[in-house]
Amino acid sequence: MSTPPVVLAIAATDSGGGAGLAADLATFAALGVHGACVVTAITAQDTTGVHAIHPIPLDVVAAQLDAVLADLPVAVVKTGVLGSAEVVRLVAERCAHLPLVVDPVLRATTGATFAGEEVIAAYREHLVPVATVITPNAEEYDALGHPVHPGLVLTRGPTTPRHVETTNDHGTGCTHASALAAHLARGRPIEEAADLAAAFVAHQLRISAPWELGRGRGPIAHTVPTRQEIR
Repeated sequence: MSTPPVVLAIAATDSGGGAGLAADLATFAALGVHGACVVTAITAQDTTGVHAIHPIPLDVVAAQLDAVLADLPVAVVKTGVLGSAEVVRLVAERCAHLPLVVDPVLRATTGATFAGEEVIAAYREHLVPVATVITPNAEEYDALGHPVHPGLVLTRGPTTPRHVETTNDHGTGCTHASALAAHLARGRPIEEAADLAAAFVAHQLRISAPWELGRGRGPIAHTVPTRQEIR
């Protein structure tokens, strides 16, 4: 087997295993790329909500990022929860030379806020302009001021063609952005990568639809191997 491409996820943990870095790394593995990670925050999280958030200090985030970039041939960077305006600026500065998939996670589905006005302003000013692809949902798109961007892929909104009847959708956005990043790393153009990511997410949602995990909105499937062709 040839050496796989590397995708770096910069995001928060999810103790329930449904979203954040748990979803990122599982998706990368399912789609045949090597996942590296930089932890920006630790969350106490389950299917019912986010109960606590502990941001990682900026110097520790920077040290993780420097370690990965100095050692591994990162093909694509994917971001999730960044936690602070300083981290947003750090990622924009250190990763602008790489293909960059920005999932601007500003609020959890259950209502917890991951980003205040300062963080949103940093996204607008620093990160969105250097991103290759941005994957906001409808609410995030509004919060960012309806950015005009050639790599805009609006997700999880009323016009999304990926709808599957299920309450087990925790981590859907993270999974979608990670799948898109994985396909970019495998050499697919943005439009094709977005289509393949949407198909992957729909497939995984159909798998998890009958699951009974947790007391809230259960996770999108990450434990069941997919038969999606890796092209």
